[in-house]
Amino acid sequence: MTASSQPPVPPPPLSKRDSLWANFISPIGHVLAFFYPLLAISTGARAIYQLFFKQGVTNYLPVYLTAIAAGIYLVASVGFVYRRRWTWWLSVVLLAIETLFAITVGALSITQPEVIGHTVWSRFGIDYGFLPMLLPLFGLIWLLWPQTMEAYGIRRKPTSTGASSPETGL
Repeated sequence: MTASSQPPVPPPPLSKRDSLWANFISPIGHVLAFFYPLLAISTGARAIYQLFFKQGVTNYLPVYLTAIAAGIYLVASVGFVYRRRWTWWLSVVLLAIETLFAITVGALSITQPEVIGHTVWSRFGIDYGFLPMLLPLFGLIWLLWPQTMEAYGIRRKPTSTGASSPETGL
């Protein structure tokens, strides 16, 4: 029997770690890569409308906050699409800032609605189905997941021998 006529060897079964990654965590990245550009377009359109076409705008703080949100969504989405070290860092920083804004503006919109006005982050993103509050949290979980960090080259894959790497502590 020749080597080419032997049946292919099936891949080894996935470990619990890899199975969780393949079935749950990895698809979150695809969801984020879909929703972040969508939010960027919707909030960007809202900001443009409020800045240039809406009559009687007296408080521009909500408009500027919405425009900032649109910019964050647009730039952060790069990190969900391109797997590079710099895009990982960019997305982590932007999602941390977005989470801070969502919590701060969300709380202030309840306690001082006349100051904050109506933004994408008002009342923790209620107008957008709470996605402005939830997506950065899911994004941070996804980006900080060990296999995601490995895919971006932030962290080395563990060796099969069980030896730990001095650089990553694995």
